Amino acid sequence: MRVITLNVNGIRSAERKGLAHWLARTDPWDVVCVQEIKADADDVPRALRAPRRSHAAFFPAARKGYSGVGLYARTKPRFASGFGVPEFDAEGRYLEAHFEHVTIVCLYLPSGSSGPHRQASKFRFLAAFLPHLAQLRASGREILLCGDWNIAHQPIDLRNWRSNQKNSGFLPEERAWLTRVFDELGFVDVFRRLDPRPGQYTWWSNRGQAWANNVGWRIDYQIATPGLAATATATRIYTQRRFSDHAPLIVDYDFDLR
Repeated sequence: MRVITLNVNGIRSAERKGLAHWLARTDPWDVVCVQEIKADADDVPRALRAPRRSHAAFFPAARKGYSGVGLYARTKPRFASGFGVPEFDAEGRYLEAHFEHVTIVCLYLPSGSSGPHRQASKFRFLAAFLPHLAQLRASGREILLCGDWNIAHQPIDLRNWRSNQKNSGFLPEERAWLTRVFDELGFVDVFRRLDPRPGQYTWWSNRGQAWANNVGWRIDYQIATPGLAATATATRIYTQRRFSDHAPLIVDYDFDLR
């Protein structure tokens, strides 16, 4: 199966930049997870409601034009939204697709970059979400969590790591939390398992020449249970065209959804 994840930073904006055309013509995919759709389901552009005749679900935020996630699947799953914490379920941050042999989650973690109040919200999310991750891990199912985690884990995952150690997204507390996801809960960073190279990023600031100079961060992940992660065969970050300030992260798995 091929899985793509992308923070679209507004699904209507991404459609104007050619996302629907790319999804229609790119190599066959099985699941696409999109984050920060900033739209109710009725406001999703027609071309992105069910590309390639996929089965689609959207979980928008209660607040208009904010957050929200969506998922497209070529094989029909059973969808479920939210993870049971009202504060964050109201922000449209979590959407599950249950297939016969795997559960795939579209996930959008809060950003704390806009101020202390948002960083406090992000820390509350991390505290509430870790027990949920532990429950997923204990379920015995193969799990794949795709999305914008808004955390760069290691210095290799952002260009200017030294100057960002006190900034949201690379705070010691955030990085230690993600280490717990990997080391204590046993989830696997699939991209890094396949690609150990530096300079591989999925997000670039719109300020200055960050994109042109590849001054980026790797904050978008596909994080899987070990059995599923072991089936991953190839990965790439698609940078030939830009649909938002993030780039699509693509991973191929030797795994059958059906």
